[in-house]
Amino acid sequence: MEKPPRLAPGEGEPFLDVGRYRRLVGKLNYLTVTRPYISFAMTVVSQFLDSPTETYWNAVIRIMKYLKGAPGRGLLYQDRGHNEVVGYADADWAGSKSNRKSTIGYYVFFWRKCNFLEE
Repeated sequence: MEKPPRLAPGEGEPFLDVGRYRRLVGKLNYLTVTRPYISFAMTVVSQFLDSPTETYWNAVIRIMKYLKGAPGRGLLYQDRGHNEVVGYADADWAGSKSNRKSTIGYYVFFWRKCNFLEE
């Protein structure tokens, strides 16, 4: 299995069609509603919306290929009468003093069971 590339700011040749990159990343972000398991990958590629490079574009295409290979893997919510969805989120914007990284986490509970957890 091929190891995914590490993405760093300014790495690679500039991607000339910035609008295309932004539109595709925006559409993929919308997909995280039904496919939350791509949330982390979308967080990474969304960091480069200002100045994307060919390397970042290839990462977005890699996400698209993954989704194409798993077409039936989404979430289907059925009405069972009393559906209860509760979510909690917290963020620490630029909390790391060394690199000013932000930390975000959330929990989503369906029927009092934790279904999503991301940090």
